[in-house]
Amino acid sequence: MKSPDNKKLIICHIITRMIVGGAQENTLLTIIDHIEKGHKVFLVTGESSGPEGELLKNKKFSNLKIISCPELVRNLSPLKDLQAYFSLKKILKDLTPDVVHTHSSKAGIIGRAAAYKVKVPFICHTVHGQAFHRYEKKWKNFIYKTAERWAAVRCHKIFAVADAMIQQCIDARIAAPEKYKTVYSGMELERYLNPDISEITALREKLQIPKNANVIITVARLFPLKGYEYLLPAAEIISKSLDNVYFLVVGNGIMYDEIKVKTEKAGLKFVFSGLVPPADVYKYIAVSDLMLHLSLREGLPRTVVQSLASGKPAIAFDLDGSPEVIIHGKSGYIAEPENYRQVANFALKLLKSPDDLKTMGKYGRKLVKNKFDWRRMGDILEEEYRKGLEEQEAGRKNNE
Repeated sequence: MKSPDNKKLIICHIITRMIVGGAQENTLLTIIDHIEKGHKVFLVTGESSGPEGELLKNKKFSNLKIISCPELVRNLSPLKDLQAYFSLKKILKDLTPDVVHTHSSKAGIIGRAAAYKVKVPFICHTVHGQAFHRYEKKWKNFIYKTAERWAAVRCHKIFAVADAMIQQCIDARIAAPEKYKTVYSGMELERYLNPDISEITALREKLQIPKNANVIITVARLFPLKGYEYLLPAAEIISKSLDNVYFLVVGNGIMYDEIKVKTEKAGLKFVFSGLVPPADVYKYIAVSDLMLHLSLREGLPRTVVQSLASGKPAIAFDLDGSPEVIIHGKSGYIAEPENYRQVANFALKLLKSPDDLKTMGKYGRKLVKNKFDWRRMGDILEEEYRKGLEEQEAGRKNNE
């Protein structure tokens, strides 16, 4: 797909880590789309090793220059954060980009500050998920909100992957409503929409899940706030009512041993896939009948969109962007936050009514099919870059 404008842009994306995760996949697809349009694109990222997996590992992307900034780390570290700021300033001075687009909280704060200091023509940021949230300590939320307000003054536009993210920012007085725009996170949905049946059958056999068993899937890192403390008691309730139900967990993390021990003690039928390459996740979702996404902190969960694209209803808590894709009673169910009993009841209701399961699956697939196409996301962002550059140039001329 060619850009409608002959002028090609120099675009620099900055992100804290390129682990296997939604924000990272969003960023990578944006980059691929803009490279295909002929733009010159750079990616600046910190170290990405860890149990979550490395998204860029063993992959090569033509015409993409990846620049390492080891000082850019996830945790608060005043010394490294200051070093990252100076490193990013130097990198941006050398690159002279037209656009700097930051992602994730840490890179968003430091990256916008560095871009502002070197006077990058158009600076924008995407909110994939809030650093501040109801489950965080008050003093940390104060720091995060203060930092976000400071950074918001140092950029021209803020995108968010869900309307809920924008409302949270406005409520927290981060920036004025006109500074925001929702850009739904684009995804490669073709395989979810049209999976290879033979691959699905083979995977089910490999996972040793019986043909007649119900399968409930969760695709999430095994980390705090990802909802496993609610998944397990919900699974116990469901398993008491349905004999042949399996729980498929796709992901890895620091809580693996703890969760595995608890499921074994409870006699639950849990299957752990470990880390799965993003390109293969569709197979695991296709094996399932229903998705539970019980994370307490999310932007708009990509795995829910992928589940709906696969024709599988989803159940999630009434948090963040989940209600924007899980239309209650139509593409799944929205439960009260932390209410695992309600989650279990909704799951049983669906699994005991195959017709409703199928009807909701069809509705969900239709809902997300075009709305979350990755090229649509790329087109919107390119248009916003150009619009922003034009506005900044017009403002500069008016001030001369």
